[in-house]
This record gives sequence, C-alpha cells and structure tokens, in this order.
Amino acid sequence: MKKVLVVRCGALGDLVYATSVIDALLMEYGKETIIDFVCTPGSGKLFRNDPRIDKVFNLKHKKIPLMLSLEKRKIVQYSKQNNYDLLINFEFGKQFKDLLTSIQAKEKIGAQFNTVESNSKINRGEAQKLLLKPKISQKNLQKAYPSVHTLTKEQIDKKFNLQQEYIVLSPSNSHVNCSGINHRAWDNYAWHNLINQLSKKIQLVIVGTKNEERFFDQLRPFPTNTLDLVGKNSIEELCSVVKYAKGVICTDSAVGHIAAAVNTPVFVLMGPNNPATDSPYQSPYNQVHIISANLDCSPCYKTEVMKQCKDNICMHQISVAMVMNELKSHLQLD
Repeated sequence: MKKVLVVRCGALGDLVYATSVIDALLMEYGKETIIDFVCTPGSGKLFRNDPRIDKVFNLKHKKIPLMLSLEKRKIVQYSKQNNYDLLINFEFGKQFKDLLTSIQAKEKIGAQFNTVESNSKINRGEAQKLLLKPKISQKNLQKAYPSVHTLTKEQIDKKFNLQQEYIVLSPSNSHVNCSGINHRAWDNYAWHNLINQLSKKIQLVIVGTKNEERFFDQLRPFPTNTLDLVGKNSIEELCSVVKYAKGVICTDSAVGHIAAAVNTPVFVLMGPNNPATDSPYQSPYNQVHIISANLDCSPCYKTEVMKQCKDNICMHQISVAMVMNELKSHLQLD
C-alpha cells in the first residue's frame, strides 16, 4: 500500500471521527503511506499542518453532478495521474456516487462498497472503523483512535493570554444559526449562570466561530477571568487550546469530538441525541462525561417526537448544579 484517498465530506465533528483511519493506515502499511483526503473546505482546514496528510481536496458543492463540477473533475483527474492503491469512502449519500465510481483506485472500500450492519448501540466513530475491516487488521483497528494535529503549549501561550489552568466552554453547536428550535442547545440563562460561577474558580476560555457572533452577543459581556476567543482562532489553534485545557464543557458539537481526540476531559450536555452513538469517541486515554436529564422521551433526534417538541425539555432539565457537581467530581474544582 503506497497511496490512499479518504472521502469524508461531513461537518467538522464527523471528520474528527474519521481521523482514526489515519493511524490505522500508518500502522497497517507503514509510515511511508501517502494519505489524501476529500473534505468540505471548512472542515478540511483540520489538516492544514498535519504531517500525516499529504493532499486535501476541497469539495464544497457535493450535489453538483460530476460533469458540471470542476472540484469533482479535479479529484478524478488527479486519481488518474497518481495511481491510488486504495479509496476509502465514509459517505453514504447518492450525490457521491458519480465521484466514487470515477475515481481511479486499485481497490475501493467503505460506504457504498462493503456492507456493515447498522447498530444503534455503538459509537459512530466505532461504526466508521468497521468499514475498514477489509483492509485493516483487527489488531490495528483496536489501536486506532481519532487524533488531530496540534501546536505546542508554548506556541499557544505566545498568542493567547492563557493561564496555567483553564476550562474551555463551547456554548454553540452547528445548529445555532438554524431557524426554529435548536434542540441541542442549553438555555442562555444557564450558560450565564455557569460562566459566572466557574469564572470565580478558574480561567474560562469561550470558543466559537465568527459566524456565530450574534449568538454569543446574547451571552456577553463575559465576567473577568474569561477569555473570549470566538472567531479569533484557526481550527489548528482551537484544537491546541482544547488540548491543554483542564476540561471542556459543550453541547453536542465538534469541540467535544476534538476534546476526546486530544485526550482532554470533556463534559457533554446531551438531550435529544443518543449518547451511545453520538457522544465523543471513548478511548483508553480520554474521559468522556455525558450530562443528561435521562428523560423517557430521550433520545429522540430526527424523530417525530423531536419535531413535536416545542419546549426542549430534555435540555431545560439539565441544571447548572448538575454540571458543577460533575466538574467538582472529576476535575477537583474547589
């Protein structure tokens, strides 16, 4: 095995799940293996300085047919000129079929090539690893976990005014700008309360993207001892800030998956999502703590139950006290 192309064009959290394929390939076929990725432009920035990845193809418009897509044709043309040994696909959507069929590779595995039975009881990161079984040994699959490239502590400290110990808070998620109810969101007043309490004990670092400024304006002004990094860092810097944190608090979002990938204790507030499948990937080296009201109607994500829910009760019933108790138990906060 010399050259591999991986297709994963989902959101940032989905791409973090898929990074377990990198170490799996390197362990199976050696450190000389060349690994390329097809990603969305935003998520693909995860690999900007990752020495394990050779080339990243941006695919912004996934639904445009191959004949009308310059992005897709460039990928196909490159595959014809560079002789991929293996194509690994993590995308199930029909909009990828023409691209996957046209890419030149000696072997093709993954979604749409080999069948894996769906299982609502295993994590999505683990489910993605099952797609690799035709070409990766069980021994190496068991040792492969999501991982991302980060900067050194000195590089991060030089740019951001970080104290020796701090906690990262990620109040937003990918649905923050959608119309209607964001069923994965925690109440703003609860975030206010938590931020005020925690900032008296330890430095807080608030993270989010620039296009989420309107949401964060509802939480501002932040108290003293709080560093506002919303829209002020690259993905690589975000991963690095998360890596050196004492812990991370978030709803179901990419930041939670990043925290698990860099082995920072993560506390995820979950309501409608299924903790078994959607939580950050649990490995022998990290700590993933799910905070949930455990209502009978949960999980309900993408079901009629969620569509009919108007008050987001599963998230409302997660109290600040519940979060503080979890933090005190696992992070030894005074």
